[in-house]
Amino acid sequence: MSNTLAYLLDGKIYINLTNRCTNSCIFCLRNDKDDVCGKNMWLDTENFTAEDVIKQIEELPLSSEITFCGYGEPILKLDILKEVATHIKKNHPEVKLRINTNGHGNFIHKRNICKELKGIIDTISVSLNGVNETEYNELSRPGFKGAYEEVKKFIKASSDAGISTIATVVDGYKGRHIDTNKCREIANDLGATLRVREWIENGY
Repeated sequence: MSNTLAYLLDGKIYINLTNRCTNSCIFCLRNDKDDVCGKNMWLDTENFTAEDVIKQIEELPLSSEITFCGYGEPILKLDILKEVATHIKKNHPEVKLRINTNGHGNFIHKRNICKELKGIIDTISVSLNGVNETEYNELSRPGFKGAYEEVKKFIKASSDAGISTIATVVDGYKGRHIDTNKCREIANDLGATLRVREWIENGY
C-alpha cells in the first residue's frame, strides 16, 4: 500500500486519515497540488486500519506534537483517530496531540464527540472562516445547510469538554480579508482563542 498516512512538515508529524471532506474550501491546498513536502496526499484506498497508521508513525522521528491533518476531514475516521491517539498517549504521553478540523464532527456523528476526545487530544483547531453564514459558505462551500452554526456549536462543545480549543481563519486569500476582530470576538464568546492564518500560495 502506497498510502501516505503519516508525514513530516517542519519536523513535526502529521496524520493523513482520509481524502473525504464535508467542505470544499476555495483556498484548500489540495485544489492546487497533490503533495506536501513531496509526499503525495491522495490515498490509493480509504480501507486501512489504525495499525497501518501507527506503523507509518513509528517509521518517522518522534516529534513533540502530532497533528491529525491531511487532505480531508480527519474526524470522518473517528474510530481510527481515537485508536491511534490512545496508542500514542499510552506509549508517548509527553507528545501533544492536535486535531485540525472543519468542526462538523458532532453533526457527522450525531452526538457530542468532544467528550470522547477529552484525555487523548490536547488541542482542537477548528476552521471558523467567517463572521457569518454567508461569508463562511462563500469560503468553505460546505456540503450541507446550517454548517456555520454547527461549527460554532462544535467550538463551544470542545471548549466545554475542557480541551484547549482554537478557532482559525484564513485571511488574505487572493486579496480577500476577513474581519479578524469580529472573528476573535466570536471565538472568545465560544470559549476559544483565535488564530489568524495568513494565506500563502503553497499552503505551508
